[in-house]
Amino acid sequence: MNNKTLVIIGTTSSGKTDLAVKAALRYDGEVVSADSRQVYVGMDIGTGKDLCEYDVTVKGKKVHVPYHLIDVAKPMEVFSLADFQRLAIKVIDDILKRDKLPIIAGGTGMYVQCLVDAYDLSAVKPDQAFRKELEGMTIRELNALLESFNKKFARQLNNSDRNNKRRLARYVELAKTEKLDLKVDSKNKTLQGRYNHKIIGLKCPGEVLHARIYKRIKDRLEKEHMIEEVEDLYRNGVTWERFESLGLEYRFISRYLRDMLDYEEMIVQLYTASKKFAKQQMKWYKRWEKQGAKIHWFEGKSDEIWDLCDEFLKIR
Repeated sequence: MNNKTLVIIGTTSSGKTDLAVKAALRYDGEVVSADSRQVYVGMDIGTGKDLCEYDVTVKGKKVHVPYHLIDVAKPMEVFSLADFQRLAIKVIDDILKRDKLPIIAGGTGMYVQCLVDAYDLSAVKPDQAFRKELEGMTIRELNALLESFNKKFARQLNNSDRNNKRRLARYVELAKTEKLDLKVDSKNKTLQGRYNHKIIGLKCPGEVLHARIYKRIKDRLEKEHMIEEVEDLYRNGVTWERFESLGLEYRFISRYLRDMLDYEEMIVQLYTASKKFAKQQMKWYKRWEKQGAKIHWFEGKSDEIWDLCDEFLKIR
């Protein structure tokens, strides 16, 4: 399979993990998560790790599909875009070395794009003095500062990034040194051309997606004990401020636990925010296409997906 990889993108609740696991079984592959929150240990339900989906039964035998870049950092640690890129390269190279197929799957557009488009992030080391100055700023001030350095980049951030103080601080550092650039010619020379990616996008009609999102929220709350997950994380040192920056489920459940919202208000606000997040994810992908990305979009037509993949991987 040489340097080929499959890249599976889509909004929240679009079925990325399910397709990635099926592709791994079909092509002897391993899944590389490209999700900015699934990297954190203990944040399982709210981030939709769906780890049980990686254990399947095939012809009466239990099979485990290997996955990577899940549970690689503690919730209070800084995990940057450059950290993801560095670890992803290491993992993908290892998978290819073992003659397996890397299947990159995730909904964090910036993570996928920095890898596929070979962003040059490795050259910028954290400026500790400047970082300390940034730590004293509010989220609103950090967003404003980032926009002053790189308006184009700042306006492409999703809601999770806009409210993540640590991530914003790192972006400001990069922007200050002019290393944070979404232009096509901003390349990491060691990464450019290293892999041959085929990008598959999953989408579904708005009403269907919204129904999936709502059901997922209810299931996580009523069947999967998501509130208890947040309580456990808080007992283990994750602060309320950190929950705010982690967004979506963690933000609204933490507000419920602090009596800022009642139960029904929490569900309504989380549902509204999740729909908005899905819309922002799709905007990112559409913008990426305008920048030159070739994304093959599908609405659950698996046979057509497999035809495309078979052709790409030269399997007949």
